[in-house]
Amino acid sequence: MELIEVILSDENLEEAIRRVKRNRGAAGVDGMKTSELDEYFSKHKEIIKQQIRNMQYRPKPVRRVYIPKPNGKQRPLGIPSVADRVVQQAAAQVLSGIYDSTFSDHSYGFRPNRSAHDAMKDVLNNLNSGYDWVIDLDIEKYFDTVNHDKLISILREKVNDKRTLHLIRSFLKAGVMV
Repeated sequence: MELIEVILSDENLEEAIRRVKRNRGAAGVDGMKTSELDEYFSKHKEIIKQQIRNMQYRPKPVRRVYIPKPNGKQRPLGIPSVADRVVQQAAAQVLSGIYDSTFSDHSYGFRPNRSAHDAMKDVLNNLNSGYDWVIDLDIEKYFDTVNHDKLISILREKVNDKRTLHLIRSFLKAGVMV
């Protein structure tokens, strides 16, 4: 079975819908709320799946909002439509099974079964073990500047499914509505 079919399986999509609804979050450019997902996907799921299979799915642009940073500056945040978040979540659920074991044990961002509290416990354990240096790193505007071709090339090393890679690239190219 091709990876895209695992991503598009009813079980995986249903779990993705549950997770997006549980996380709630703001509406994207289309104004749809997470409370509308069940009805939307009952009507549009098969069309969305077919568009993805045919490499014709086009995610909506993300809605740009700004959140304040402690230094007084603003961090831009892109909010995808809730339907696009379901598709992203469905892909992430499958891809995390492929990639998670390759990540550092000390990496906590956007990882399944890991939280900020787990990261704090790790820091405390390191302090108690005698470590007294911390490096806090934030790559400015990383998501706006990441080389998409290089990212797809890295993904291609483990994902040999052109439709899955096309889906990922379509999200990278979705654009922003200000």
